[in-house]
Amino acid sequence: MKRFLLLTVLVSVLVSCSAKKQIEQAISHGNYDEAISDALRKLDNNKDKKRKQAYVIMLKDAYDKVLAEDLAQIAHLKEDGNPELYKTIYETYADLEARQNAIKRIMPLRIDGRTIHFSFRDYSSELVDYRYKTSDFLMDKALDLLDTEDKFNAREAYRLFDYVNNINPNFEDVRDLMQEARATGMDYVHVSIQNQTHQIIPQRLEAELLDFNTYGLNQFWITYHAVADDDLDYDFAMELQLKRINISPERINERQLLRERDIVDGREYVLDENGNVAKDSLGNDIKVDRIINVRARFFEVLQTKSAQVIAEVVYKDLKQDQVIDAFAIDSGFVFENVFGHFRGDRRALNRDDRTLLRQEQIPFPTDEQMVYDSGEDLKLQLKNIISRYRLNS
Repeated sequence: MKRFLLLTVLVSVLVSCSAKKQIEQAISHGNYDEAISDALRKLDNNKDKKRKQAYVIMLKDAYDKVLAEDLAQIAHLKEDGNPELYKTIYETYADLEARQNAIKRIMPLRIDGRTIHFSFRDYSSELVDYRYKTSDFLMDKALDLLDTEDKFNAREAYRLFDYVNNINPNFEDVRDLMQEARATGMDYVHVSIQNQTHQIIPQRLEAELLDFNTYGLNQFWITYHAVADDDLDYDFAMELQLKRINISPERINERQLLRERDIVDGREYVLDENGNVAKDSLGNDIKVDRIINVRARFFEVLQTKSAQVIAEVVYKDLKQDQVIDAFAIDSGFVFENVFGHFRGDRRALNRDDRTLLRQEQIPFPTDEQMVYDSGEDLKLQLKNIISRYRLNS
């Protein structure tokens, strides 16, 4: 027990030393917020313990240095007077506010009974001032981008509007402008199925392939339409071109297996050399198991039918009127049913044989059903292609 306690203490000391060294290194490399975060975690519990005093000192050191650094940067940026820098000034004030609020949460901090003082300020007026300056500047910039009616510019405008909405909710109807920017920056893709197989495909399969709600796709700047909207000018087309449908004949394959085993079939008397029933030492008749050999012919029957759908997913740029990419799909479905029957002595069969005896021959699925069943694999491959592929306007 003493050895265990000693080991526990030693591990605790090593961990503590490692944590202190890590914070010291963060400060020496100028990673002040990392050092502050680590020190705050250490002071979250038992902050008044003597062993925690080193973390208080390092916290104060890191805070003083990053405070001086941030205030100097703000003064320099203000002197520059460039509106492009409003956002940086605002975010620096926000960092100052958040940092001191995190430290206030664990105040007061003491070393040897002496309260350690931190330099805190009220930044609310500066935050309000630069929040509005930043919002005004970014709104003007985003509106200029949106006016170009270029998709990529509209997406950048959306990003700027979104930032403004986060720091200044619904500032100057920014949410409506976000919707406008998204609509302008959206790529619209018309999706269709081109049946080039000269065979009829099930209508429900076509409906499911075009039901994009079932694909779970989440592409912020792409909208897929299976039914064309006459009011939209589509950017791309995605065609699922069904090239060939192969359906195998209905096959029944049977293999014959010989089953043979020795089994106990009752009991029989043991006869002595004179042909009489033998007796044991107590005078009782002696009986033994009667072993017989049983045989059966087991017929294992396999029903099979397969379908294969060969297709290609073709992306077209409708603005340029050209194919931009194509992906091959080879989808299939196999129907199998196994059952069995036998001739001979059932007792010769094994467990697997008896399981197959409980199975029955069933009707083969129709060609239409086989094509429909192959659609599950087809949908999965189509989903993978759509989710991986990135359109470029």
